[in-house]
Amino acid sequence: MALRPFSILLVDPQPPGVAQRLRAAGFEVAQAPDTSAARSHDGVLMSAPTADALAALMQRADLTPAAFDAAVVVLADAAGVADDAAVATLMGLGVEDVLAADDPALPRAVRHAVLRKRHERLARNAYATDLATGLPHEAQLLEHMTQLLALRERVPAPMVLLVLRIDGYASAAARLGAEAANILRRKVAVRLRSGLRAGDVVAAVGPDAFAVLLGHLEALADGERVAAKLMRSLQPPLVVAGQPCPVMASVGMALYPAHGKDAESLLRRATAQAASVATMGREGYAAQTERAAGDAANDDEGA
Repeated sequence: MALRPFSILLVDPQPPGVAQRLRAAGFEVAQAPDTSAARSHDGVLMSAPTADALAALMQRADLTPAAFDAAVVVLADAAGVADDAAVATLMGLGVEDVLAADDPALPRAVRHAVLRKRHERLARNAYATDLATGLPHEAQLLEHMTQLLALRERVPAPMVLLVLRIDGYASAAARLGAEAANILRRKVAVRLRSGLRAGDVVAAVGPDAFAVLLGHLEALADGERVAAKLMRSLQPPLVVAGQPCPVMASVGMALYPAHGKDAESLLRRATAQAASVATMGREGYAAQTERAAGDAANDDEGA
């Protein structure tokens, strides 16, 4: 069976002849004024033919997000423009390679960059998924946060990391068997995920903890509202094997940039805070809310 040809997005402007050479080598080529469609392509080519253009490229807010989604290759034509320091900076921002536009091996180098990115993604997915819940685990969360924080350095915006510590698994296991705790953990994950936006990230960061990354907020106070919403969502008991299984939770919060500017320190702070406060169950927390959240789809079906 023939493999799908690699799709390359050329971000304007590009040196003459690049598109034709890539098409002749079997690539599908599209052109656009920016990287907004990077996720739909295997690779992205961006051009920086002068020192000023290279400096501007390294300041672009869309460079790191594009490099997270696709293999980004930079074409630096002028001799000496992309010196070792510039190349190191670009690699740190996620760029796969820096090439000369007139390099005869350009199509081959682009193909190799795409393959490296593909293998990197496969490896990342292989080690970064919590098998019990299907959620990203701590390593994947930290990688995603690092990418997002690099963007925040150039385009400041509020960001909140929540950590929720859950109690109730041991009780479910004692009453219903060891597998009940795993089922309950999956149902907690479903209920948390159902209370968030598509762009928010939920990760499993331990056998009894979940992290929620709110990367796009209008104000830091929105993080407190989301935390309260998630706590309310856990008030109604979940159902395992036809039996109600209540859980209790505590929540910790870390704010960027007030509480740290790197992923590890933010996660440590939120985790420590979640461990230092008392857990609140259905009765203990209900008095602080006007009404309980509705049930999440599929999380209360018998297992």
